[in-house]
Amino acid sequence: MVPVPGGEVTLSDRRTQTRWSVAVEAFHLGAFPVTQAEYAAVTGDRPSAATGDRLPVETVSWLDAVRYCNLRSVAEDLTPAYAIAGEDVDWDRSADGYRLPTEAEWEHACRAGTTGPRYGPLDEIAWYRGNSGERIHEVGSREPNAWGLHDMLGNVWDWCWDIYDAEVYGTYRVLRGGGWCDEHWSCRASVRRRSHPTFRVEDLGFRVARSG
Repeated sequence: MVPVPGGEVTLSDRRTQTRWSVAVEAFHLGAFPVTQAEYAAVTGDRPSAATGDRLPVETVSWLDAVRYCNLRSVAEDLTPAYAIAGEDVDWDRSADGYRLPTEAEWEHACRAGTTGPRYGPLDEIAWYRGNSGERIHEVGSREPNAWGLHDMLGNVWDWCWDIYDAEVYGTYRVLRGGGWCDEHWSCRASVRRRSHPTFRVEDLGFRVARSG
């Protein structure tokens, strides 16, 4: 887990042509996406399409991710962040356990003080369609950003806590970061995508956060 300083980030949505600023409090974020070994150690499951302990876990839904957060919290004697009842999930913001980052936290952490579309040259920081060989890669094998976070762009998309647009998409949750099979334009700090919380695919994983 890497400490991320507080600050303010401006989010944008190309679909609606809107921009909004969000204050972000200091928090901690996983230096890497959750790996297959980490996921198996907590849940006993290996759902991924590719196989390798140091590969990011993928083919996991948003609901899989929040369940993992709670199980890992219990295993480490922390207070679980989520109350889960089927597909209904409530976040206890006072809990010290593991959770998904908000999309504002994610983008603030991804940018690490930069203002451009990426925190470095794409081929140095990310696995994407142009250099991945059409396969997933071990976490941490590209250069980190200035705050020590790897794979914020490329390799696997990250699930975030937020609902994308309840009026239009219902319960769909936000995805950030781009994946190993995406074109370069999807691997930018500002890109927002969404999917149903039960959706699973081989280039979609997550990383964990903790408050404070």
